Amino acid sequence: MITRRDFMQFGSVAALTAGMASGFAGNLTRALAQQKLTQDDLLKFDSKGQVTLLHFTDVHAQLKPVYFRPPDTNIGVGAYEGIPPHLVGEAFLKYFGIEPGTPTAYAHTMVDYVNLARTYGKLGGLDRTATLVKAIRAERGEDKVLFLDGGDTWQGSYTSLKTNGQDMVDCMKLLKPDAMVGHWEFTFGADRVLEIVENMGYSFLASNIFDNEWDEPVFESTAFFEKGGVKVAVIGQAMPYTPIANPNWMFPNWSFGIRPEALQANVDKAREEGAEVVVLLSHDGFDVDQKLATVVNGIDVILTGHTHDSIPRAIEINNTILLSSGSHGKYLGRVDLEVKDGKVVGYSSNMIPVFADVITPDPEMAAKIDEVRAPYEEECNRVIGKTEQLLYRRGNFNGTWDDVICQGLIEERDAEISLSPGFRWGTTLLPGQDITIDDLYTQTSMNYPSVYRLEFTGAQLKDILEDVCDNLFNKDPFYQQGGDMVRVGGMAYACAPKEEIGNRISDMTLLSTGEPIDPGRSYVVAGWASVNENVEGPPVYDLMENFISKKGTIEMPANETVKIKGY
Repeated sequence: MITRRDFMQFGSVAALTAGMASGFAGNLTRALAQQKLTQDDLLKFDSKGQVTLLHFTDVHAQLKPVYFRPPDTNIGVGAYEGIPPHLVGEAFLKYFGIEPGTPTAYAHTMVDYVNLARTYGKLGGLDRTATLVKAIRAERGEDKVLFLDGGDTWQGSYTSLKTNGQDMVDCMKLLKPDAMVGHWEFTFGADRVLEIVENMGYSFLASNIFDNEWDEPVFESTAFFEKGGVKVAVIGQAMPYTPIANPNWMFPNWSFGIRPEALQANVDKAREEGAEVVVLLSHDGFDVDQKLATVVNGIDVILTGHTHDSIPRAIEINNTILLSSGSHGKYLGRVDLEVKDGKVVGYSSNMIPVFADVITPDPEMAAKIDEVRAPYEEECNRVIGKTEQLLYRRGNFNGTWDDVICQGLIEERDAEISLSPGFRWGTTLLPGQDITIDDLYTQTSMNYPSVYRLEFTGAQLKDILEDVCDNLFNKDPFYQQGGDMVRVGGMAYACAPKEEIGNRISDMTLLSTGEPIDPGRSYVVAGWASVNENVEGPPVYDLMENFISKKGTIEMPANETVKIKGY
């Protein structure tokens, strides 16, 4: 059952946007776009100081380039309303001074998404990221660059599921990160995580994971590096609510939490041991880290992940630089630091879009990707259907991929209502594209995939929606777990995000009859990704393969079943 759970814009585009906005319209061909944008343009940057931080996060096991449509809805509440990252579309473009139709606009917003996707192509690919990382290391010098992985790296694809994450581990070793943190990594189970950590060759950091029996840290909290003659401490923060958002029976002996007191102690200890720069490598989520910057002193930079938000330049909060580097391998974040007398006195920041058609793949990484995928390539490319519409997941509500999944759950499990978790991972398909096994598993690849069929009363359904909604819209970020709203099929409802728990959800209606959901009546509900142990039901990826194969062509009606109140 579902529970709570100005400095630079784009170094890549800043020099291009003014003179080329008209030339980068959505009706141009991709070939023309490629002629205008080059790898050198992407790497242009106002280098500064002695230390370069490179950051990517939430790649979710996507080894190859992808389409990933940014959200159409990202509502902030309380002090976080109307500020990054809670801006989408035209509001995002206006806030950051981005011209519509440019590569920057395509990389960060859903405005004219299909046309721009067909113009600029896919983003990401670990071989393209490797090219950028190696180029920056060569330009700055290995002794100045720290490359940090924000987690959610091993999970999210067919091959990662079949190899127990080994495909990602093998490829990441070639990128040579200096440290990483985790979240979905833990859904491979405690034993598997410890096995990988012991052999991966770089630090797995988590200042906020403790052993339940001994009340001692399970992993290193801090790693020290000397870069450009500067002593840098990197402190890791795992996703605090992992045992709630994911099954705690997979790691029963570990406790998590934000633990700001423990973090403050680790920051203070790092300073005592001579750290001139303290970096928090975090999987807390954007708003959690915005608040954390106000309650923990002494952090110079927070590189945040988990909520899949991306901003074209860093922001400052309480003298802390904060940068969020998106997801699915679409971006490589960069922050250069100037340090004097043991203090950060200046910085430059940038979000590099990993345009797959522009960047030359790194041969070493490309060969490794081919090697790890080879046993599965034929199955990954097997076509099971076709889509006539844009299929995407991201957004606080709805998402056409989840509309398809919700309908599949209803039909395949003979249910009245369906629930699909508000995961933020899952790539995008453009209208007219084939649906492959690879595509299906980017939406469903997980280690607790059973599709349950249970009865819930109308009152229980409201409680579920209220609970998940509070996770998303609680005014205190420390009570937010970072997902989007649970998706529903077979029913409609209204949501008032600014209200308090118990008062946000109203007007619940059963679509098959048009009648209000009766609090006292039981409804047959199908759902997946239950955090409970021993859930009975077919794996969601098998169920959805059957559904899509039978349909052949996917074309769902527009979902207008969720009404937003107060915005």
